[in-house]
Amino acid sequence: MADPYSILGVARGANEKDIKSAYRKLAKELHPDRNKDNPKAAERFSEVTRAYDLLSDKDKRARFDRGEIDIDGNPTMGFGYGGGPGGGFGGHDQRGFRADGFEGGIDIGDIFDGLFGGRGGMGGGFGGGQRRGPAPRGANVQYRLNVSLTDAALQAPQRITLADGKTIDLKLPAGVEDGTQMRLAGKGEPGPGGNGDAIVVIQIQGHPFFRRDGDNLRLDLPISLDEAVNGAKVKVPTADGAVMLTVAPGTSSGKTLRLKGKGFTRKDGTRGDQLVTIELQLPEGDEDLAKRLEGWRDSRNLRARLGV
Repeated sequence: MADPYSILGVARGANEKDIKSAYRKLAKELHPDRNKDNPKAAERFSEVTRAYDLLSDKDKRARFDRGEIDIDGNPTMGFGYGGGPGGGFGGHDQRGFRADGFEGGIDIGDIFDGLFGGRGGMGGGFGGGQRRGPAPRGANVQYRLNVSLTDAALQAPQRITLADGKTIDLKLPAGVEDGTQMRLAGKGEPGPGGNGDAIVVIQIQGHPFFRRDGDNLRLDLPISLDEAVNGAKVKVPTADGAVMLTVAPGTSSGKTLRLKGKGFTRKDGTRGDQLVTIELQLPEGDEDLAKRLEGWRDSRNLRARLGV
């Protein structure tokens, strides 16, 4: 039986954080978009996703650990007694007769009668046929949803079109990250036991000028010499829209200013900050500026701490 712990490369006692970390690492390595010419990687990606689906569900994980279900969530047939071939007792097969054809063989159904209160408790016992598990559900279907960095920061509603042509509006979870999975129950392939699920994998796109830093957003903001020397109020883009930022007189290039609550939405619903780093940009070949500064020198030793 496939072992989800071995597939993800984690110990049986691994916590949720370790399991999620292992899955994210493998999913990034094996994602079909990065391995278009490697069908084995796609198979392995599917296997890794199945393992994570089971271990990230506390109830299913506990049932798997007790040997009640396999990696696909299907009931197992074993009763934990071990022994001979097929998981039966000693050299007996599951029909209740010795595998070597010994006449008068022991009927295992009689043994289970005493343990489980009669054949009725076993669905007819071994002699009357094994109890069937539930009908299998349809296969899960995986989708990739590209989400802009600013939409992810704001948990902006997203719309996805399923294979059947229907569209669904999704609310991004708080604390969403690249690789986060969202499960849409019953939106997968049909099957005798009901539909499978749709698994939506979030892929957060890059941005022309914002960068994610944990729960914060970073931005490099160019300012002019006169704005740096005299101070100014300048317009700054944020995920929520432009705001005015005060630049104090004498602000140096490289200084970082903070806009509270303009970052990513955390799991608890609060938001990180936007960190704005000042970039002083001087004009090239500005003769007027050169004339204005002619004869002026900054007397400070700005490189003293560097030992030069």
